[in-house]
This record gives sequence, C-alpha cells and structure tokens, in this order.
Amino acid sequence: MQPGNDTWISGFLLLRFSEEPEVQPLIFWLFLSMYLITVFGNLLIILAVSSDPHLHTPMYFFLSNLSFVDICFTSTTIPKMLWNIQTQNKAITYEGCITQIYFFTLSAVLDVFLLTVMAYDRFVAICHPLHYTVIMNPWLCALLVLMSWIICLLNSLLQSLMVLRLSFCTNLEIPHFFCELNQMIQLACSDTFLNNMVMYFAAVLMGGGPFTGVLYSYSKIVSCICGISSLQGKYKAFSTCASHLSVVSLFYCTMLGVYLSSAGTHSSKSSATASVMYTVVTPMLNPFIYSLRNKDIKRALKAFF
Repeated sequence: MQPGNDTWISGFLLLRFSEEPEVQPLIFWLFLSMYLITVFGNLLIILAVSSDPHLHTPMYFFLSNLSFVDICFTSTTIPKMLWNIQTQNKAITYEGCITQIYFFTLSAVLDVFLLTVMAYDRFVAICHPLHYTVIMNPWLCALLVLMSWIICLLNSLLQSLMVLRLSFCTNLEIPHFFCELNQMIQLACSDTFLNNMVMYFAAVLMGGGPFTGVLYSYSKIVSCICGISSLQGKYKAFSTCASHLSVVSLFYCTMLGVYLSSAGTHSSKSSATASVMYTVVTPMLNPFIYSLRNKDIKRALKAFF
C-alpha cells in the first residue's frame, strides 16, 4: 500500500479510551471479564443445543449459529485491544487492520441477518403453527444460514478491497479501540467518494433490509397474538418469542443509540465508548437473556452438567 508521500504504511495507532496509566489496569480487567463471559456464555448455548435432542429445532439451530457469530464478533476486536494494553503499545499493522475490518464487518452483518432469520422463524411458528414443520424444514433452515454467510462474506470482501485502494498520508491515528471501516475512510488522503457510496449503499441494503424484515415479522406476530381469544394462549404465544424480541431490541436500540449519539456529539472518542454497547455488551448479554428466559435452555444446561 503506497500513500501520497511515497512511503509505505507499516500500520496504524489505535487510540485508547483513556491515556491515564492508572486507568489501564481497570480497562484491561473489565474488558477481559466481559470477553470471557461472552465466550463462555455463548459456548454454553452451543453445547446445550448440540447435546439435547429436544433442542434440534430451527429456532435453536439459528440460536447456536448466532452464539458462534457472537464469539467471532468479540474475538475480532477485544483480544487485540487487551494485548495492546498489556504491552503498552497502540500499534496495529496495516494487514491486521484490514483483517479486523473484514471479520468485524462479517460478524456484525451476520448478526443482523441471523436475527432477521430468527424473526421469520418466530413469525411462522406463531402465525402458521400447523404448517411450521413443513415450512421451516431442515433444508430451508440450512439454506437460510448458508445464504446469510455467502452474502456477508461477499459484502465484507468488497468493503475490504475498497479500503485497499485508499492512500494514507501522515495522520495514522484511529480514534477507536479497533479498525472501524468509517474511521479508516476518514483517515484517507485520497478520493473516498466511491468508498463512501459503497459503504452507505451496503449499510442501507444490509441493515435497512433486514431491519424492515424484523419489523414486518413482529408486526404480523403482534397482530396474530392480538387475535387470540384466551389470555393463556396470548401468553404462550408471546413467551415463544420473548427472548428473541429482547435480543433484537437490545441489539438495534444500542446500535441506533451509538449512531445517534455520535452524530449529535461529533466526537470520535464518545463514539468509540458508545460502540462498546453493541460490540461487547450485547454479545455478552445474549446468553443470559436466552438462558434466563428460556425453560428449554435451562433444562438442557442442567442435564448437561
């Protein structure tokens, strides 16, 4: 990669949340704890689903995939940040930065797609219960997950290749704890019009499309639940999608809050701090939401241990 001043870029500097030395151990242990909880919690979900034959259903098949993606999501950014704090070094190589962008974009968009697929699964289960096993057959479930992976892999590849065409000059400081796509584009000293167009088009297509699907699915679910005459029937129908609705609300609300706060403050540091909510906190809370609100998961975990 050759920038405008004819020197080769060896890497970038990832700025920390705080430069005060006494705060670094606190940040290190806080993020290490959240990372271990995230990995351990999501691994428990995967083990519970795989070990219990009663959980070999479309809903839990998608849930185990979501847990795997959440592990990848946090593993893309947190270990590097912890290593930098431990070694008192802010540097990340150019290749490492591109790799982070690729896998972070892949995991983030996969999260969105899987949440959308899970919303469709709950829609079929509640609104078309008699045809659920026919519609959500194993072939369709595998196809939905496979198509999600293929689309997200191609999108991440495109975004990463678009970054490769950029040139960088003297300002190599990224005001984030990981290499974020938008921050990288802002650092470039070459023309970024095409990069911005591709990034915003992908954001609308990959984010707006699934979000519309989630809203449509839950609008139909609410309509079906309201049409149920008995109170017990309404509660049973709502309980089948309560955990997923909680995860969807947490993910989209935190992400929306991050971008609204960053747009309002115009501060990269505040945006980096706020982004911790959906990059670290949400994947950590997902296993708790599913295990605490789901009797099947709790039963499977008890049987496993």
